[in-house]
Amino acid sequence: MTWWEALAVLAAGVTAGTMNTMVGSGTLVTFPALLAFGYPPVVANVSNTVGLVPGQLSGSFGYRRELAGQRTRLIRLGTGSMLGALAGGLLLLTLPASAFTTIVPVLIGLGCVLVLVQPWVSSRVARRHDPPAHGSVWVWVLVLATGVYGGYFGAAQGVLLVAILGFGLDETMQRINAAKNVLALVVNLVAALLFAVVADVDWAIAGLIAAGSLVGGMVGATVGRRLPPMVLRVAIAVVGVVAIWQFSFA
Repeated sequence: MTWWEALAVLAAGVTAGTMNTMVGSGTLVTFPALLAFGYPPVVANVSNTVGLVPGQLSGSFGYRRELAGQRTRLIRLGTGSMLGALAGGLLLLTLPASAFTTIVPVLIGLGCVLVLVQPWVSSRVARRHDPPAHGSVWVWVLVLATGVYGGYFGAAQGVLLVAILGFGLDETMQRINAAKNVLALVVNLVAALLFAVVADVDWAIAGLIAAGSLVGGMVGATVGRRLPPMVLRVAIAVVGVVAIWQFSFA
């Protein structure tokens, strides 16, 4: 790896860390960059997953104010994220990529639509019943399913998590985004630990992405916490559309 390739990977890590904290989908920056430099897809995927963990940790710390009072909720939903991430990581190591990624554009597109229409639908649902404080059973199941996807690949899992939590919880957009960051961190951390033991991780690449994403996570938290809810929703939707375009024409 040349010095300019190292700088490019480091810059991609900063961008990915910022995007993950604000809206998700940082993998859409780092993963294609690693492929462009000639890394095999599975090696690029597992190295990227390991490298993005520090950025999600710093981003979650940056949202600590919005996380106040959500400990019980995150412990409950986090169990689903852990189980899903473990299942998704094992699928990555045993199944061909085509077995799962064919449905990725559909999932991302659905997530974008749900994020945009969530305020209107939630207001109508709220007139009929109050959602459980920590989410119903279906929220847990969908968080687990998103964990499977996140452990397998993870691009735009933040879009899906925001959509699920937006429908299932009676919370502000910023507190939902904070919870999303923690659940995505759980998914990537579990998958990264699995990959570190049983997969072929390129530690040089993972280290560069980790250093960049650590900085990017702090930047993303600083900027993201200042965005109005609708701006944040539109940003998530735009990132989701870009994700669909990348997958459709890859």
